[in-house]
Amino acid sequence: MTQTYALDGTPEGEVDLPPVFATPLRRDLIRKAFVNLASHSYQRQGRKPSAGMDVVADSNDPPTGRGVSRVARAAGGGGGRQGQGAEVASTRGGRQAHPPKAEKVIYKKLNKKEGKLALCSAIAATASRRLAEARGHVVDGDKEFPLVVSDGIESVSRASEALGVLGALGIAGDSARLESRRRRSGRPLLRGRAKKEGKSALFVVSDASKISRAVGAIPGVEAVSAGTLSVLDLAPGSDPARLAVYSVSAIRELGRLGRAPA
Repeated sequence: MTQTYALDGTPEGEVDLPPVFATPLRRDLIRKAFVNLASHSYQRQGRKPSAGMDVVADSNDPPTGRGVSRVARAAGGGGGRQGQGAEVASTRGGRQAHPPKAEKVIYKKLNKKEGKLALCSAIAATASRRLAEARGHVVDGDKEFPLVVSDGIESVSRASEALGVLGALGIAGDSARLESRRRRSGRPLLRGRAKKEGKSALFVVSDASKISRAVGAIPGVEAVSAGTLSVLDLAPGSDPARLAVYSVSAIRELGRLGRAPA
């Protein structure tokens, strides 16, 4: 059993926690699942097959006896790059020796039982206040973990209402800490990545269609449906445990996961 709270932060009742919250913490499996699942969204990288070779250059024939190295040299009638080494990897403007290829397999697979155990372990980790604070989350008050609120949270559709709920639960400061992050300089700044937002509270509900719009303007706060819950949501960067707020309906829906595989 765990305490449930109303939207104003007052105790409302109790709800039975499903067996998934008794899963032992497995950091190794959580990291493996995170890395494998994150690879599913990577974009393939490759090089144009003829990159660095779009120039007329040939080696001497025969290759020796000219008093010069045997590297391929640019042809031409004079001026420009005539006589300069070209095309090969050791020359200016030449091809790469071993360029990345788009055919490389970057999609990593994950065993079903490993994936389920990692998910169950990540869910169970959210029931520990110590782990959440060790990850850097800011929690005020003495609310009981895991944080469970009434199903009224699923009808919240305005950012002001969502901020009120965060304040009532004592976790408004967790989102506020992200506003003081320093801007990055150098290449990330030039490429439009001046600031990393970071992660704050995660609302786990049975239907996230409304509340996801409400929390979209709050730094680091996200909402997800219990049916699509993933290790990527619960352990950003493969580091458990993210500060999670469950609705009563979501807790009951997680009960369908059953016990974690041995």
